[in-house]
Amino acid sequence: MIPSVLQGLRALSLCEALAPGLAVSMLKAIFQEVHVQSLMQQDRYTVYSIITNFMATREEELKGLGADFTFGFIQVMDGEKDPRNLMVAFQIVRDLIVKNYALGPFVEELFEVTSCYFPIDFTPPPNDPHGIQREDLILSLRAVLASTPQFAEFLLPLLIEKMDSDLQSAKLDSLQTLTACCAIYGQKELQEFLPSLWSSLRREVFQTASEKVEAECLSALHALSACLSRSVLSSDAEDLLDSFLNSILQDCRHHLCEPDMKLVWPSAKLLQAAASASLRTYHRLTHSILPLLLEQYNKHSQSSQRRTILEMLLGFLELQQKWGRVEEDESALLLLQETVCSVVFSALTDPSVQLQLVGIRALTVLGSLQGFLSPSHLELVVDHLVRLALHEEDSQSSEAAMEAAGSLAPVYPKVFSGRMVPRLGEELQSEREEESSQDLRSLQQRCLQALAAVSTHTSIVKETVPVLLQHLRNVQKGSEAGNAREVVSVCQSLHRVALQCQQDAEGCWYYHQAVVPCLLAMAVQAATQESSHPLVSKALLEEEVLTAMVPVISAATTHLSPELAAQSVSHVVPLFLDGEVSFLPQNSFPCSFQPFEDGECWEPQRRLVALLMAFVCSLPHNVVIPQQERLLRELLALSCSCSCPFTATTASKCFAGLVNKHPAGQQLDEILQLAVNRMEPGLTEGPHRTQALTLLLWVTKALVLRYHPLSSHLTDKLLGLLSDVELGPTAADGFSLLMAESPDVLHKGCHADVRIMFRQRFFTDNVPKLVQGFHGAGADVKANYLKSLSHVLNHLPKPVLVTELPTLLSLLLEALSCSDRVVQLSTLSCLQPLLLEAPQIMSLHIDTLVTKFLSLTSSPAMAVRIAALRCAHALTSLPTIVLLPYKARVIRALAKPLDDKKRLVRKEAVAARGEWFLVGSPGR
Repeated sequence: MIPSVLQGLRALSLCEALAPGLAVSMLKAIFQEVHVQSLMQQDRYTVYSIITNFMATREEELKGLGADFTFGFIQVMDGEKDPRNLMVAFQIVRDLIVKNYALGPFVEELFEVTSCYFPIDFTPPPNDPHGIQREDLILSLRAVLASTPQFAEFLLPLLIEKMDSDLQSAKLDSLQTLTACCAIYGQKELQEFLPSLWSSLRREVFQTASEKVEAECLSALHALSACLSRSVLSSDAEDLLDSFLNSILQDCRHHLCEPDMKLVWPSAKLLQAAASASLRTYHRLTHSILPLLLEQYNKHSQSSQRRTILEMLLGFLELQQKWGRVEEDESALLLLQETVCSVVFSALTDPSVQLQLVGIRALTVLGSLQGFLSPSHLELVVDHLVRLALHEEDSQSSEAAMEAAGSLAPVYPKVFSGRMVPRLGEELQSEREEESSQDLRSLQQRCLQALAAVSTHTSIVKETVPVLLQHLRNVQKGSEAGNAREVVSVCQSLHRVALQCQQDAEGCWYYHQAVVPCLLAMAVQAATQESSHPLVSKALLEEEVLTAMVPVISAATTHLSPELAAQSVSHVVPLFLDGEVSFLPQNSFPCSFQPFEDGECWEPQRRLVALLMAFVCSLPHNVVIPQQERLLRELLALSCSCSCPFTATTASKCFAGLVNKHPAGQQLDEILQLAVNRMEPGLTEGPHRTQALTLLLWVTKALVLRYHPLSSHLTDKLLGLLSDVELGPTAADGFSLLMAESPDVLHKGCHADVRIMFRQRFFTDNVPKLVQGFHGAGADVKANYLKSLSHVLNHLPKPVLVTELPTLLSLLLEALSCSDRVVQLSTLSCLQPLLLEAPQIMSLHIDTLVTKFLSLTSSPAMAVRIAALRCAHALTSLPTIVLLPYKARVIRALAKPLDDKKRLVRKEAVAARGEWFLVGSPGR
């Protein structure tokens, strides 16, 4: 009868109209008449549900029972073993405590009935439908144990006992619970147990081999120190924090002075964990530790020992960062200002690169401490950073110095703009006067990188940008005219500066006004100058240079406000359409600028359409482009008729970028129809079939991204070209372009219209057509369909690909037999993650996979060999029973690539063969 009665009582416990007093009567009856732990699990769960329901709706009535309610629940819970019931029971206990139910004399009993489960030792059965994990029980029990200081006298001895256990899981649980308890405990609860707690924590940090245990010990020490720091002292009370910190100092300080330095790091970690708890603990410990560390640094002469000591010092300096400004009255750091700076500066001049790197990190931290470095120190800081950035042989130190300069420049903009930038500018200009050499070019490259790195504040950008632009002019006009690599280096530095000032409106607009007109003017000057003119470099017209200038102009434009962007576009577009050069600096050009004119003599000017693309395709959506329809028609004509592949491609990309953002409507439909009318005849015959295909690809991508209805028609046109003997391979590679992220146009960073899940939609609409086309294609073009398919699958999100794998796997395996290396590489790249994510499906084809992968490890192409070995490695993630019949065969086959002439191939072969040796090993 009892189970049925309990079901009825549970229904009543949900009844809002239940008369007052009946809830108490029901619970009394359950407490007195039912031996809950003799019931089945489901019936016990019903009892817990009744109690939970009444605690939620009849709290005041239950509190009227006083401690009897607590005692009754203890009897109900005592002996519970089922995880489902325990989750509810732990929540009830926590509610009893948090909602201030009367515990009376039953505090210890309530603690005992819950703490008997600590630490949790539970492994869920396989395929458990209830989904309760060990971690769920741990967190629920911890929430109970750490819910009240009343448990402290019983819990802390238990935690100390479990911390001394041999089980790592028990140690971790105890330490995490101690950390949680410290949030609600005070000095009174901790006082009796502090020595034992410190002893256990110290022992674990000094002796443990587990990083997890060490980390939890340090967290617990931090929590203990923070708890003692929070406690308010009465006038006659003992200062427990002071005595606790004295114990830590007494046990750790002397290890910092030991010659062998065995326990230096464990001691430093303990000291830093305690020091990070509060400003009070920090001052108390650093007053003792910082002078000692500085003394030890000067005492040791070996770079390795000095590095260890400086790294410890750095740890304490980073803690000072946490507390902000250095206070004069309490800070040990300020009292040791000269000594600390001297130690850090000496590290920067040490021959050891590793010591230099730690010194640079320390210098960065010191610089971030407001008010710590004096003006004379700051001058030394800049001098050291310039020396390291430009003249240090090791690239690690040079790069670290540049990064440090970039971090400190916003803190001290006047110092860096007034001292570092002129120094770098002098170094850069002086190089032009000296005889060229590899070393000098390297130094020049570092100057450019350092100027970019330090440009992290608007006032500094206003100093560095003119230096970089002047250097670009010198490259164009100087005796080494034509050095494209130098121009590319300057553009890379300008690009970095652009990215760094994008978030600052003032800096972004200054940069745009200074850089974009200047680059355009220099490019126009080069394009309009007669090719035989000896004084002007043609480097600015080279494809490599124009490609490097594109991201500079794009980054300078993407973050402009609509108003400023509109102001700029009103100058740039007329420049290209009408040759309006009045806004350019130094605008005296030898002939007119007409990049859209026909004729071979205009070819140098046409190349600058790449810069137009960088600008107009980076504008925000809501910026109106003047004469946009005319511009689109000019770009369309250029993309279909130009014989230069670079110019035709950039014109196609520019056209596609504008079409992607163009508002829907009649104007867009007309320009798209015009494009189709130009492309279709061009694809059929004539000398510009490749240009027409390039335009088709970019326009298709622009429309696929925004889900335009015409995209399906254009995609079908592409699918039809796969059977074309001449254009088929290029069209197949074009599917990679459609699916991949484009670096310069048609991505979200340049405000393109990119709809979510466009790749999934493209896959759904077109892969069935690709499969059908493959089966109907002739043998000479089948590879084109396989290549297209592998490109689409390679860029598809893996969860989507896994669901479609059963229908496509046979085609992917066939693609591995294709002689086209691109197809092989793309397919292998697609299969490798699938071996890890869909082992059950892949296991069905293990024989074919092993054969294909081993065969491709002998491919003439190094990239294919590496990819095949990675796939052979990934095979080991399949079930062992599937792999064992192939183990010996694979190990024998993988012996050959161990002798491959390429190191990267040998590296992959070693990794793959090692994993196959372990197949079937115990514990794997």
